[in-house]
Amino acid sequence: MLLIRIGKSISAIRDNGWRQGLALIFGGLKRFFLPVKAGDVLIVAAGAGDSTRYRAHHYAEELNLNGIKTSIVMQDRPFLLPLVKRFKVFIFQRTLVTAKIKQLVKEIKKQNKEIIFETDDLVYDPKFIQHMDYYQKMNSLEKKLYQNGVGGEILRDNYVKVCTTSTNFLKRKLEEEGKKVFLVKNKLSKEDVKWGKEILNNKFQISNSYDDKVRLGYFSGTFSHNKDFDTIRRPLMRILENNSNVRLCLAGPLDINDELSQKFGQQIERIPFVERKKHFEHIARVDINLVPLEIDNPFCQAKSELKFFSAGLVKVPTVASATDTFIEAIEDGVDGFVAKNETEWETKLQQLIDSPELRQRLGEKAYETTIKKYTTENANNEEYYEYLRKKISNLEF
Repeated sequence: MLLIRIGKSISAIRDNGWRQGLALIFGGLKRFFLPVKAGDVLIVAAGAGDSTRYRAHHYAEELNLNGIKTSIVMQDRPFLLPLVKRFKVFIFQRTLVTAKIKQLVKEIKKQNKEIIFETDDLVYDPKFIQHMDYYQKMNSLEKKLYQNGVGGEILRDNYVKVCTTSTNFLKRKLEEEGKKVFLVKNKLSKEDVKWGKEILNNKFQISNSYDDKVRLGYFSGTFSHNKDFDTIRRPLMRILENNSNVRLCLAGPLDINDELSQKFGQQIERIPFVERKKHFEHIARVDINLVPLEIDNPFCQAKSELKFFSAGLVKVPTVASATDTFIEAIEDGVDGFVAKNETEWETKLQQLIDSPELRQRLGEKAYETTIKKYTTENANNEEYYEYLRKKISNLEF
C-alpha cells in the first residue's frame, strides 16, 4: 500500500503541479487521521479524489440526513479492528484488499455484521482494465492498485449479499454476480448547493469578467479522458472554423498537441486545476458544457452523470455523448442534449451557439433537474434506507 500511495502522490503532482498536487496529498493525510465517530454504518474508503468524495463523503451525508448514523474511515488508517464493535454495517468503497483489510473482514464476519460492496466503476473486474485508457498512462506503482481489480475479492465473497453503485449499467453488471444491488446515484452535498447559489447570485459579475464570446467548456479531470475528447475532435474543429466567436475552454491534464491546437490555438483557453468551489465558478463562466465519451467503451458506459449535474448547479447546459446513463439523465432538448454521433454533436452545439435563449432555457431546466434529483438533501432511496434500518435494528439485539 505504501508503494501505491507513493505512486498516486507522484501522479497528483504530475497532473496538477506541485502546489495543487501537494494540497491534494496533505488533504488526504488530514482525513487519514480524523477521529471516527461511532454510529450505525462505517464506510471504509480507499482514499482521496472524486470517487471518495461522492461515494463516501456525500454518500455518508445522504444517510445521515435520513437518520442513519454514518462515519467514514480511510482503509490505511491504523487500528481498524476496534472499530468493528462500534458499527453494525460496513460499506467497502473501492477498497483494495490488503492483509489489514482481510483481518477487518474476518472480524466483521466473526461478529456476524453486515458487509456491503460499493463501487462506481468497473475496476473491481481485471478483465475490464484493458478498456481503461487511464490505466495505460499510470506509473508502475499505481498499476499495482488495479492489476487484480479493486475490491473484487470482497464482491466475490459469498458472505457479501448486497452491493450499491452509481448507475443502472453498473447495477446490471453487479446483479450478474448474483448480488442484491441498490442504486445510489452520485449527488451534490449541502455545501455544493450553497456554493452554487452563491455563484448564481454573482453570475452576472462572473460572466462580465469575460467578453462576448461563446465558450465551450471541457472539464476533463484526468488523463483518462484523452480518448473521450478524441470522439468530438473533428466536430469541434468544424465548429471553431465556422464560428470565430467561439472559444474552447479546457480544464485538466488533456493532451491536445495536434492539428486542433496548431490550427485553432488562438481560440483555445486553458483552465488550471483549482479547489472545488472555484471549479464550479469556472463552469459558470462557460456557455456550454461538453461531456464526450466513448460510447462503446464499458468504462464510459459505467460513468455517472455527475458532469451534467455539476454544470446544472450553475445553470450551464450540457451536451453529452449518448451513453445509457446520460440518455436516462438528460431529457434531450429540455434540460440538455445527448449526441449519438459526430453529426449530432455539431448540429446541437451549433444550435446552442446560435441561440442564447436556448442556452438559458436548457440551463434553467438543468438546474431544476439537479436540485430535484441530485442533491443529498432531496435524496429519495427509501428502499435502501429501510434495508439498512432493518439490518441495524436486527443487530441491536
